[in-house]
Amino acid sequence: MESGGLRRAYDAVFAEIDAAGFGPPPEGQLSAEQIVAHLVANDELMIQATEALLAGSTFAYYDLDDMHRPQLDALVAEHGGLRGLTALLRGTSDRLCALVDRLGLAAETPVETHLREGFDLIVEEPLPWSRTLDLHTRVHLPKHQAQLHMLRSP
Repeated sequence: MESGGLRRAYDAVFAEIDAAGFGPPPEGQLSAEQIVAHLVANDELMIQATEALLAGSTFAYYDLDDMHRPQLDALVAEHGGLRGLTALLRGTSDRLCALVDRLGLAAETPVETHLREGFDLIVEEPLPWSRTLDLHTRVHLPKHQAQLHMLRSP
């Protein structure tokens, strides 16, 4: 497995972040800082699962459902806002992509996956890790890129 598509998806997110000029979110939506914190937390979970597979584990677990706003707000505060979180996301995304490049056949290992992003992405089943990575690349990252774009003040 190679990380080219994943790297391009992250590059699109970083281009949106670097464009800056974010306004407040609509009621009930995440702020730009919370979106980036969410992506950092997600990367950490994906790194853990990928490392388990690379270590030869026949079972790994990926559960993004446990990340809630208080945890996101704590990450925002801990890393000093958008600038610090963006630097952290650059590191976690690079690390995840490097691990993905090493996966090889381990990418087909089933991983118990729990992922809920609104109503458009709900997964509650074991999936080959390559499929979860594909969902992250083609659905999850573009969704948050679009959210960031909508937050930019005209």
